[in-house]
Amino acid sequence: MAKGGSSSLNTKKGKVREALRNPVDVLNSLQSKACSENYYYQRLYRNLYNPEFYLLAYSQIYAKEGNMTMGTDNKTIDGMGMERINELIESLRNHSYQPKPARRVYIEKKNGKKRPLGIPSFDDKLVQAVIKMILESIYEQTFSNLSHGFRPGRSCHTALQQIQGSFTGSKWFIEGDIKGFFDNINHEVLITILRKRIKDEYFIALMWKFLKAGYLENWTYHKTYSGTPQGSLISPILSNVYLNELDKYMEEYIENYQAGKRRTRSEEYRHWEYKLKYLRYKKYPVTKPEKWNGLTDDEKSGVVKDIKAIRSKMMELPYGEAQDEGYRRLAYTRYADDWVCGVIGNKEDAIAIKEDIKCFLSEKLKLELSEEKTLITNAKNKARFLGFDIFTSNSVNHSKDKNGHTRRTQHMKIKLYVPRECWQKKLMDHKALKINYHKGEGYQEVFEPIHRTYLISNDDLEIIMQYNSEIRGIYNYYRIADNVSVLGHFNYVMKFSMYKTFGAKYKLHISQVRKKFGFKDFGVQYYTKTGPKICYFYNEGFKKDAKIIKSPNVDSIPYTYSNSNPASLVKRLKANECEWCGKDNTTIEIHHVRRLKDLKGKARWERLMIGRKRKTLALCPECHDKLHAGKLD
Repeated sequence: MAKGGSSSLNTKKGKVREALRNPVDVLNSLQSKACSENYYYQRLYRNLYNPEFYLLAYSQIYAKEGNMTMGTDNKTIDGMGMERINELIESLRNHSYQPKPARRVYIEKKNGKKRPLGIPSFDDKLVQAVIKMILESIYEQTFSNLSHGFRPGRSCHTALQQIQGSFTGSKWFIEGDIKGFFDNINHEVLITILRKRIKDEYFIALMWKFLKAGYLENWTYHKTYSGTPQGSLISPILSNVYLNELDKYMEEYIENYQAGKRRTRSEEYRHWEYKLKYLRYKKYPVTKPEKWNGLTDDEKSGVVKDIKAIRSKMMELPYGEAQDEGYRRLAYTRYADDWVCGVIGNKEDAIAIKEDIKCFLSEKLKLELSEEKTLITNAKNKARFLGFDIFTSNSVNHSKDKNGHTRRTQHMKIKLYVPRECWQKKLMDHKALKINYHKGEGYQEVFEPIHRTYLISNDDLEIIMQYNSEIRGIYNYYRIADNVSVLGHFNYVMKFSMYKTFGAKYKLHISQVRKKFGFKDFGVQYYTKTGPKICYFYNEGFKKDAKIIKSPNVDSIPYTYSNSNPASLVKRLKANECEWCGKDNTTIEIHHVRRLKDLKGKARWERLMIGRKRKTLALCPECHDKLHAGKLD
């Protein structure tokens, strides 16, 4: 009996261990303890011994084109297989694993300056992807509702709509800017924050290794004394862990700052309110039928006219006292290292809040607030946040609510506008616009759509799809703006730029181009298995759409079509069967290409990948070596 009970117990333990091998179960288990403040994570590092974690991470990141860029170890994602994963696990198990220094490159920012970007080796990316999943399971649920950057289900749109919802009535904006945030994260402070929840020194030591890995620039090694590795997969989650301390500070600050239940009514508004009451309830008591019915039709008409005039006057006046010392509110929203505050109070309050935030960042997080870029703006004027202009509307326009009462629906509401320079710069970046200056009219700007030379060699369908993708991209981002219709100007320039691009390609005038492809509905015909189809130039308009796009890529503009099945890739890797020679029970290496359209289709293996619409091919080591030697066919 005892033996049977012991066997049953061992079976149960075996099932538990088997369940824990599934990374999704492990992550769910970690997540279930996240909101328990007194719970500490003590055995995280052992999860890095589980091959299934790496396969899950591989399936999530393999499709990114950047994986075909070499790191400092001269390796890419190409050749990924279980042998490579097992070598990684063994180095982590014996603690010999050391992240490679990232290869530093510079990318151009919107303001023309250069931003440093680190390109890690793919093996390091894979380990970081596993760490990212673990850290997100631990921290995501504990993050503030006021932060939106690099978080599942959140985006620039959710941040901006939170501003529209919670900044109503703001008198001042504080536009926050942290000097070189990602480069200046203090390692000691970050590790101290991680240690509040994580009591696994092996895991902490691995985090230290990534933070201190350094970088190579012009083949010269540089140590990293601060900052998170930009371009790495763990940088976004670490930045949120770090700035969550600021979010918690602001939540407490908001609670302590608030004062008063409602604004005191302004004297002028109160004056007209009393006059209205006197008119309606005393002089001409409309609520008492016996007295109201005693009035002549002209008298009734005059009373109604007077009441409407007073109501109209009240609609033009602010309800509350503009400078009510007894009523204060503060709102705050953060996206990555960009944050903004909305203040209902006086300018001195806004200055004091800015100074308090500056002190907290300096003393607690060892960060510096940029005095030049951290601006205090009157809410009547436009502040810039996430590429939108935000301001408080003073509109006195009114409409009737569902109960038939007249209300000021836009007064003191936050408006989101598309800045002209943003869509204009997009046109310049696309090389679709040239700006001329008309001397005869005081050097007035004159927009001239121009052809895009670098698109002329493309297929007709590719050209029109490129234009459509760019138009839809900017519209999808600014679709929540109150003045999104201004993108009609962007569309006009793009349309004539496209006409000129086709004209340059076929040596035709614009009128001839339109005659060739359609005057009213411009379109390019192409052929599919089901027959001919037409791809039309974008003609869906630019209406405001406040519905948030539920997509992890809402902040990015997609330019490529992805036909991938991550689960299928892992299944093919674990099948141990070469997709070229058919050999089974063999080691598999996954061959990757950056883009399918880069394949010429001359080799048979290229035609195989093109036919399957896959950027991957599962090969045995012998076939993979032959492929790279040009001998597979």
